[in-house]
Amino acid sequence: MSAGTPFMDADRPVHQLRELDVRWIHGSPSSKHNTDPDIQVYAYDEHTVILRQNMAIDYEAPFLFLLFGTTQAVLIDTGATASAEFFPLRRVVDELVDGWLARHPRRNYHLLVLHTHAHNDHIAGDRQFADRPRTTVVDADLTAAWRHFGFDKDPDAVARVDLGGRVLECLATPGHHEAAVTFYDPWTGFLLTGDTVYPGRLYVQDWSAYARTIDRLIEFSEHRPVTHVLGCHIEMTTEPGIDYPVRTTYQPHEPPLEMTTGHLHDIRAALNEIGDQPRRLPHPLFIICPVDCPTT
Repeated sequence: MSAGTPFMDADRPVHQLRELDVRWIHGSPSSKHNTDPDIQVYAYDEHTVILRQNMAIDYEAPFLFLLFGTTQAVLIDTGATASAEFFPLRRVVDELVDGWLARHPRRNYHLLVLHTHAHNDHIAGDRQFADRPRTTVVDADLTAAWRHFGFDKDPDAVARVDLGGRVLECLATPGHHEAAVTFYDPWTGFLLTGDTVYPGRLYVQDWSAYARTIDRLIEFSEHRPVTHVLGCHIEMTTEPGIDYPVRTTYQPHEPPLEMTTGHLHDIRAALNEIGDQPRRLPHPLFIICPVDCPTT
């Protein structure tokens, strides 16, 4: 980045609350005639990009996050499709990195690929980066991810990923998946929660672990300025408590992606209401679901 940019100063993070000024691509009535880009690119700011996969390519339509620091960038998740022909993630990321480097010249810039968890719709694009120069792809499985973050030695640790002037805080947050990780970015104030918290069906694999994770996220957020809680999907409609059916490829009435720390408390209250007998429980902006619960 150019001299004098506040981003160079790690002690001056930017965490002003502002909305995501974007209308997300949300599929079309006919996938055959879909004209949306394969990957939507939204620049939240000069150093923060959010990507969304086209529903015509995969109904999961996950969100991915590309964050730039002074020495390296991190791509969090790689989407639901392996094929670069149908899902050109490597090309799009390379173009974004090249554009950023043109504006902020530096040598030997690195790309780190991390994941929110190991479900296929978050890791399928990993192979596109296997031969990319100056790139490290950390496998999302429990053994590799936990070793990378140090959670194998201390699952309660707060790991740090230094991008250069931008240090992410990373937490082990199992419950939806045993290897789930949540990322906090002090530069934007984003809490990136993967499939643990998002406006949709919150599938719980391990109920006790999930409850502990929500408690931890609440406590963590009380000591940091969180602007937005951002997961990796939108599955709800704008009608409170009503979700789109699984495998829907046209969602014209989506709520925003961004949630708040208040929703963490709502999820905790919902878990308290459910108690010891796991069951599906709708809330206006999410639905708590056992992994084997009936779908709509």
